[in-house]
Amino acid sequence: MRPEILNPLFCMLDTIKGIGQKHFKLIANLIGGTKIVDLLWHLPYNLTDRTYTCPISKIKTGRIWTGVVRVVEHLPPQKKSQPYRIVCEDETGEIVLNFFKYYKDSLKKQLPVGCEKVISGKTEWFNACIQMNHPDYISEPENFDYIKGVEPIYPFCAGVTNKMMRWYVKQSLVKIPDLAEWCEPGFMKSQNFPSFKKALEKAHNPLVAQDVSPTAPARKRLAYDELLANQLMLAIARGFHKKKEGRSFQSSGVLRKKLFDVLEFELTDAQKNVLQDIINDQSSPYQGLRLIQGDVGCGKTVVAMLAMLGAVECGAQAAMMAPTEILAKQHFETIGAWAEKTGVKAALLTSKIKGKKRLEIFEGLKSGNIDILIGTHALFTDDVHFKDLGFIVVDEQHRFGVEQRLKLSQKGNKPDIIVMTATPIPRTLVLTRFGDMDYSKIDELPRGRKPVDTRVMSVSKVLDVMKALNEKINAGTRIYWVCPLIKENEKSDLAAAVARFEALQKIYGSKVGLVHGKMKENEKDAVMEHFKNGDIQILVATTVIEVGVNVSEATVMIVEQAERFGLSQLHQLRGRIKRGNQAGVCLLLHGDKLSNTARERLNVMKSSEDGFLIAEKDLDLRGGGEILGTRQSGMEEFKVANLEFHKELLYTAHKDAQIILNADPLLKTERGQALRVLLYLFEQDSAFVNYKA
Repeated sequence: MRPEILNPLFCMLDTIKGIGQKHFKLIANLIGGTKIVDLLWHLPYNLTDRTYTCPISKIKTGRIWTGVVRVVEHLPPQKKSQPYRIVCEDETGEIVLNFFKYYKDSLKKQLPVGCEKVISGKTEWFNACIQMNHPDYISEPENFDYIKGVEPIYPFCAGVTNKMMRWYVKQSLVKIPDLAEWCEPGFMKSQNFPSFKKALEKAHNPLVAQDVSPTAPARKRLAYDELLANQLMLAIARGFHKKKEGRSFQSSGVLRKKLFDVLEFELTDAQKNVLQDIINDQSSPYQGLRLIQGDVGCGKTVVAMLAMLGAVECGAQAAMMAPTEILAKQHFETIGAWAEKTGVKAALLTSKIKGKKRLEIFEGLKSGNIDILIGTHALFTDDVHFKDLGFIVVDEQHRFGVEQRLKLSQKGNKPDIIVMTATPIPRTLVLTRFGDMDYSKIDELPRGRKPVDTRVMSVSKVLDVMKALNEKINAGTRIYWVCPLIKENEKSDLAAAVARFEALQKIYGSKVGLVHGKMKENEKDAVMEHFKNGDIQILVATTVIEVGVNVSEATVMIVEQAERFGLSQLHQLRGRIKRGNQAGVCLLLHGDKLSNTARERLNVMKSSEDGFLIAEKDLDLRGGGEILGTRQSGMEEFKVANLEFHKELLYTAHKDAQIILNADPLLKTERGQALRVLLYLFEQDSAFVNYKA
C-alpha cells in the first residue's frame, strides 16, 4: 500500500483548480501522466526575466518591462492592416499597447479606460513612442510582485499556455509533504543537495539560467532520487529472484560432451566463462535470470544450446523464444541439427504450422517426447503446455521490462531463464534496465574472424557502387543492400527499397531479391531461401535483416542514408557480414548535407568494431530509449534524470542501493522506511508485490 503521506501527490490532475475535462486530457498527454506528482516532474526548461521595472520615461527598448499603468484611451484601427491600439500611462509618460489579433469587446472589458493594470512584455520604440505588442501579462495591480520576477518556461502544447502551467504547478507545490530524508547525510553535504521538498520548489522557481540546468543542485538532487529509486527497485527484484525457489540441475555433462565431439570449432574463453556462469545458475537451488550480451557472431547460440542440454539431461524440457519467424527457423536449422547428433528431440512451432502437425507438437510437449521447442512468443500462449519446462532462452527480447521478466519466470516448472542480445548495451543501461538480472558478456569473437573494411562515402556515388558489384557477383559473393524505407512518400527523401530493387534489377536481373517487413512470412522465407542458396546474390532489404539472419557467404553490406540509423543499429547490420571467415566490406552511403553529429557517428563506425564502445557513443549521441528501441515499444524514459549529465549519479545510486540492502534488506530502519516512501513516490514499487516486510 502506498504510504498515506503521499496521497495528496497522487490525486488526479482535475482536483487542481482550473483543470477541467478539456485541459485534463491536454495536460495528461503533455506530461505523460494523470496525477499531480506527474505535473511536479514536468520541470521548466528555460526562464524569462521580468524583473526590469522603471518609470515609462526611462524604459530601455528591446527589453522585457513590467510595470503598473493606467488606461487612457482605445484607438480602433482605421484599416484592416492596422493593430488595435490602447494608450496607457504612468506619471512620467505614455506606452501604446498593440493588438493585431483581438476581439474589441474583450479588450474593452479587460482594459477599460481609467483602470490600472500590471503589464509585462517586450518593448520597442516606434512612431516616436514606446510600444508593446501583445503584452505577455495583463493583470491586477496586486499581482505586480508575482509577475515582476523570474518566470519559469515550461514545455507546453496547443491549448495549454505557460501561464496556465505556472498556475497549476503553483497549486501543486503546496501539496508536497515534509518527507523523512532518505539520502545519506554525508553525500548530501558533499553534493550541496537541498531537501527533496526544497529541491522541487527550487526546480520550479528558478532565479538564474543555471537553475534550469541538469547540473543545478536541485535538479541533481531530484535526478539522484529517481536513480536511487530505480536501482533500489531493481536490486530488490534481483534479490527476490535470487531467493526464489528453483530447481537444481546437476548434470554430468554427457550431452554437452556429445555436442563438443561433433562441433567443428572450439569455444572461445569468453564462451566457456559464460557457459560456466549458466551451469552455476542451473546447479543452484534458486531460479536463474541472466542477461547474456555479445556482439553479432560471437557464438551465443551454441552457448544456449549447451545450456539447454544441461537441463534436458536432467529430464526437463527447454524452450527458445525468438522475436521473428525468420530467426526462429534459423535457430531451428542450427539447433535441430545439433539436437539430432546428440540424440535429443527438437521441434519448431510457428504460426504457420497448423493442423495435424501442430497437434503432434502439442502432444509431444505434453508427453515429454519433445525436449527442446523453438519458436516465437507464441510458445507461451495458453494452448501450449509443457510436461516439465525447466529452462528458457529468450533471444533478442531485451525490450522486456522487469514485470514481463517476472511473469515469464512463472511459465513452466520454476525455470531458469537466460535473455540473449546482440544489441550492444552500455553499462548505464545495463544498470537501469537490467539491474534485476545477473549479467554475462561474450566479449570475444571466434578465431579466424577477420575485421570488416568499413568505408563512408556520399550517396551521390551510388551508381558507381551499383556497377562495381559485378566483380563480387562473379566471385559468388552475397550482398546486402539496406534502405531505411519500403517506398517513397512526399514527405521523405529517404531511399526507397522498392526503387533500389528495381534499379539493381535492371543491371543484375534475377540475381536481385527484395525483403521488407510488410511482406507475408512465406514470401520473405522464399526470398531468404534463394539468397542462402545463391540463386539471389543481392538482397535489397529494410532493417528486417538487422537481427539474426545468418548467411556466411554474405561479405558485402551497403547501407543507404546511413546517417539516419543509430550506431547500434549500424553495428548490428555490419555484423551480418561477419558470419564467415572471409573479410567483409561495409559501405555507409550518406546524404550530401551531414551535420557534425552525423559525421561523428559515421566516423565512429569507420574507426571501431567494438560494440561496447559503439554503444557508449550511441548513448551519448542519441539516448538510451533509441538504442533499445523503446520509444516505439513503450519503455518509459526517466522523468528527471538524464544519463548524459547524471551518469556518475547512477553509479553512486547503484552502490548505495547495494549498501542499503546489505545493511537493511527489509528496509525496516528509519532510513529504510524513508526509502520505501521514495520507491512509491517514483512508482518503483512493483518489486514489493512479493517482498515481505
